[in-house]
Amino acid sequence: MNTPAVISPTAEAHSADHIRDELMEAFELQRQAYLAEPFPSYAQRKEDLLTLKRMVSENIDPIIAAISEDYGNRSLHESKFAEIVSVVDGIADTLKHLKSWMKPQKRHVDKTMYFGAKNRVIPQPLGVMGMIIPWNFPINLTISQLTAAFAAGNRAMVKMSENSIALTRLLQELSPRYFPKEKLVFFEETGGVGIQFSQIPFDLMIFTGSGQTGRAVMASAARNLTPVILELGGKAPAVIAPDYPLAKAVERIMFVKQFNAGQICTNVDYVFVHESQREEFVALTREYVASHCPDINHVDYTSIIDDRSFQRLEATLADARDKGATVINLSEGQEPNPELRKMPLHLVLDTTPEMTIRQRETFGPLLMVLTYDKPEEVLEYVNSNDRPLALYPFTNNKALAEMYIERIMSGGVTVNDALFHVAQHDLPFGGVGPSGMGHYHGYEGFVACSKMRPVFYQANRTAMKLLAPPYGKLATRILDTMIKMKS
Repeated sequence: MNTPAVISPTAEAHSADHIRDELMEAFELQRQAYLAEPFPSYAQRKEDLLTLKRMVSENIDPIIAAISEDYGNRSLHESKFAEIVSVVDGIADTLKHLKSWMKPQKRHVDKTMYFGAKNRVIPQPLGVMGMIIPWNFPINLTISQLTAAFAAGNRAMVKMSENSIALTRLLQELSPRYFPKEKLVFFEETGGVGIQFSQIPFDLMIFTGSGQTGRAVMASAARNLTPVILELGGKAPAVIAPDYPLAKAVERIMFVKQFNAGQICTNVDYVFVHESQREEFVALTREYVASHCPDINHVDYTSIIDDRSFQRLEATLADARDKGATVINLSEGQEPNPELRKMPLHLVLDTTPEMTIRQRETFGPLLMVLTYDKPEEVLEYVNSNDRPLALYPFTNNKALAEMYIERIMSGGVTVNDALFHVAQHDLPFGGVGPSGMGHYHGYEGFVACSKMRPVFYQANRTAMKLLAPPYGKLATRILDTMIKMKS
């Protein structure tokens, strides 16, 4: 029998020191490169973005294969749609607007006090950015963040997930062919890298993941006063109004719920269905799954990422059943497959507050169904919980949609569908409160990765010398006149 190796505290300390040294070496390399060239030209940024695009488009097949290897099985079409099409299109959109984004912005000057002066806001690179990437959409999130970083003229260090080992090693192999280390470098998650990474004094850090880990990352960043963008997820609700075609709502919600086996931070976590439509909703979801997801073991249906997540989903269902919920397996005759980590789509009805599914983001193909009579019941429930990353009202009544948007605060909103506000390049993406802070994508991504630096240009002549001490009657008259003018 093999005896497990015992790692001594000294060895652990040595390993931690080695990790810290490796990270800091990369950081200092990029820091010095930034200081040597603190304001890359438009031509340089364009070249970086086109190179980033080539790194993806010239390696589509190995990227998709590596992601599928990490998952156990990832739908080919889902990877192409979510990981490749979206990021290539995002880079193209950024290139279309970059020149105008980089231009200094004219700002208003108070002519009464500062006649002849000028104000400008100049977007300037922050320096070295750190990115902590999750496993669920690893290329999408990596490349979209790098797009914003490179557009703003920054350099980047990227720490990938422990569940993305095959992809990380591929990116570590590919990246040096396209970028020098002083521009971009990838790190694999091996024990302690994440902790050490979050302690580096980056100029900006972007973290995507759970709220618990996000709090730890923010605490580490605070020691260096490093600003952070946090994308944390949460329990995003959908609400279907009786005026909206129920079959259409089911089709759109269930498409999102089966996509990536539900492992999306902006997925529909639970849905409010009018109490008069509960049974019809259940019947329509059965029809959708029978038609679109007939075999959960097929390669088109994505695996749950790891055993721990699969067991968590099984435990969530068991907890709901044990406490009296109605649990409906929408893939009749097919049970969860632990070997392939395939989980059928489930509805969970008749839930109560003490159930796990009420308390935690499901992050999988489980959909909790709540019923309501009046919209006020939806408002009361959603607003009594953490602010979600997304909100999905389904209604053709514009006033009702606006009421939900105005009365429920969330990170973003898609009306009459789910998820797709995230794919809009000219909309900022980000959470609020427990679902995150800060934004990126499009122009807001460029701004978030820039120092929007205010610059005041004083005129050749200024009346300010009339206000210099010792203060006399002239200064008093001038100030009194200015106060009257502004009153």
